Parts: sequence; C-alpha cells; structure tokens
Amino acid sequence: MSRVGTKPIVVPSGVEITIEESEVTVKGPKGELSRSCPVDMSISLQDGILTVSRPSDSRVHRAMHGLTRSMLANMVEGVSEGFRKNLELHGVGYRVQKAEDAFILQAGYSRPVEIRPPEGITIVSDAPNQISVLGIEKELVGEFAAQIRAMQPPDPYLGKGIRYAGERIQRKAGKAGKLGRRK
Repeated sequence: MSRVGTKPIVVPSGVEITIEESEVTVKGPKGELSRSCPVDMSISLQDGILTVSRPSDSRVHRAMHGLTRSMLANMVEGVSEGFRKNLELHGVGYRVQKAEDAFILQAGYSRPVEIRPPEGITIVSDAPNQISVLGIEKELVGEFAAQIRAMQPPDPYLGKGIRYAGERIQRKAGKAGKLGRRK
C-alpha cells in the first residue's frame, strides 16, 4: 500500500480547488495551477481535505497513487506559500547583478552570462554572491535552479562554482605525489 498516496492533503484557507474529471485546478493567493491527473485515480475534496484513491492494487496504480498525491500537494503548497531554491556563488570574481529584466552572472567565463527567467519564475539576488529562484510550480523552480547551477558546477578540487545553499561539496586532494619524490 502506498504510504504517500494515502496521506490526506489539508487545504489551507484561501485556496480553492476545482475538480473536473481528471483535470484539477488550484487557485490561491500566489496564483493558479492546473494539471491533468491520471484518469484511473479518483480525487475527492471533502471538508477542506483532498484525498486520492486508486481502483486496484496493481503495480501501475500503486505508483500513480503516490505520484498523483505528491503533485497535488505540491500544487496546493505552491499557490499558498510558493517554492524557493537558494544558490551560492563561490570563487574570486563570481557574482550576480540585476540588469533591467535579467541578471548578469559572472562565473569564471571570459564574458558575463545573461540569465532570463522563464514565465512564472522570479529571481532575487540578496547579495552579490547569492541567487534565489522563486515560483509557484515546484518542477519549474527546481529545473531553473539546476540550469543555473549547471553553468558552473562546484569544482571538487578548488571548491569554486555555483552550489545550492547548504550543499556540501566533497573535496578531493590534489596531486600529492609531487611533494614526496625527488629525483
């Protein structure tokens, strides 16, 4: 039995949910999200609690049960609170600055890189070496943060690059063989 799928989703006040067959629309203070869910899953809303149930105990239905519940919970959380991914820039000269409708990232390349967020995503820079990616759709926020990180991933030898806030980079030793040998 799916442990994730059986958990009920508590809908906070100010969030409206509309269920039409397999299409679920969630409206909240931060925005509106709509998603088509698997037809086999039955979604019900009673007294501010959203539940997902499956028709059988087959492997496919068990997998879709937990997935559907997680997607709906992320939609409810997104329209009520939103999602945030924090990134840190480590390295000499690594910085980000605001420019009109985009951000200019200097991360070890010969030229600055311009970052334009897609629709539904907001970028905030609290300090020259910090970037925050904000949005109501969890998948988009995570994907865009991963694209920014991929521009200059953390180096295991020097530790410089773009990393998630709180991410620990496993550091490697350099060439130690040079120091101990003499010819």
